[in-house]
Amino acid sequence: MQNEQLVQLAIAALEDMKAQDITTIDVRGKTSVTDFMVIASGTSGRHVKSMAESVIEKVKGEGVRPLGSEGLDGGEWALLDLGDVVVHVMQTATRQFYDLERLWQGAEQSRAQSSE
Repeated sequence: MQNEQLVQLAIAALEDMKAQDITTIDVRGKTSVTDFMVIASGTSGRHVKSMAESVIEKVKGEGVRPLGSEGLDGGEWALLDLGDVVVHVMQTATRQFYDLERLWQGAEQSRAQSSE
């Protein structure tokens, strides 16, 4: 599966779960860790966990095996390592604290169109 397709698959799973403020950052050439970051906000710990689990389920359904995940137990944030795509799902306050968008400033950034 192409990286762009994997990004779209993750975004679709997040949108299905009513994620807020979905942002994609192209970090190719900025880091060797990954090519794309998808960042989304959730309204509660349960929402964050549900969204992360939904992304895992959806990518597995397409034959993509996640390399790892972190933070699913706590619910403040979750990180899903899909290889060339890393998905960050956080509660709003946690997202503001870490401010990943500003950290990767200069990388190409785009926001998914919200269906709300």
